[in-house]
Amino acid sequence: MTALARGSVVVVAGGAGFVGSHLCERLLADGYRVVAVDNLSTGSTDNLAHLPVGERLTVVDGDIVSTETMARLNDVVDRNDVSAVLNFASPASPPAYLARPLETLAVGSTGTWSLINYALSCNARFLMASTSEVYGDPLEHPQSEDYWGNVNPIGERSVYDEAKRFSEALVAAHERSAGLDARIVRIFNTYGPRMQPDDGRVVTNMVHQALAGQPLTIYGDGSQTRSFCYVSDEVDGIVRLLQSDVRGPVNIGNPHEFTIRELADVISDVIDVELSISYLPLPSDDPKVRRPDIGRANELLGWEPQVQLADGIRLMVESLR
Repeated sequence: MTALARGSVVVVAGGAGFVGSHLCERLLADGYRVVAVDNLSTGSTDNLAHLPVGERLTVVDGDIVSTETMARLNDVVDRNDVSAVLNFASPASPPAYLARPLETLAVGSTGTWSLINYALSCNARFLMASTSEVYGDPLEHPQSEDYWGNVNPIGERSVYDEAKRFSEALVAAHERSAGLDARIVRIFNTYGPRMQPDDGRVVTNMVHQALAGQPLTIYGDGSQTRSFCYVSDEVDGIVRLLQSDVRGPVNIGNPHEFTIRELADVISDVIDVELSISYLPLPSDDPKVRRPDIGRANELLGWEPQVQLADGIRLMVESLR
């Protein structure tokens, strides 16, 4: 594996977000200097407050779609010191990207292109945070990296799905035409501390509802499935991919599948509350199943998740309390 030079600078776009902040924390612990870029539309500096800001961590408040933000990076860090550029900049939960449809498309297109050009100018490795949403409402189950997906290109969710698919296409084109040293991670449902309480993701919704003694909301009949990966496992897989020579998309997610109804049972058991369910209509284009085939990650990166769902929920609840 071609590891990044210890002590070099890693630029993390979206570094004040949920996964991005955990990634910054891990990179700092591994001995890197980190520049976190975030426009704080869905991220928060609170997610980085416990880290050594001003020492080995620099936070840049800005949007990667803006040329001014990209220019500011030159004032913050010497390009010769940058070993990797990681793109985690995007709204990631349905309420967030549905409220910002044009911004989501812009960050996946113009923003990704700007970051790729910046990485090329630094002669740095580029890692694109893609998503299981590129598989859409899948007709293949579980989903392997060879599956091309079943996506509605004009549906409400397409602003996120197609932004990520276009980002992947940009990365692949720059690999072929400009020699970009790139990695693509397809992230499946991730949960853990620092998730925004109002982000609209199912684990966040249910945990906060259970802690407040409210009925747990289930959209549809609860038979749809998801695979939930605790954030420390997700970040470990991402870092392994970043430090590897593996090209092409790699699924990083937990292959253990749960129905949404089963998730509600787990949360109820962990928090020790009597289960009460409120059923609402299923949103449009909501995937019926979602489970990663992690054969590539296991074989090429030696990675598989370690945290069981109940244990991860317990850790998340403890952080909230």
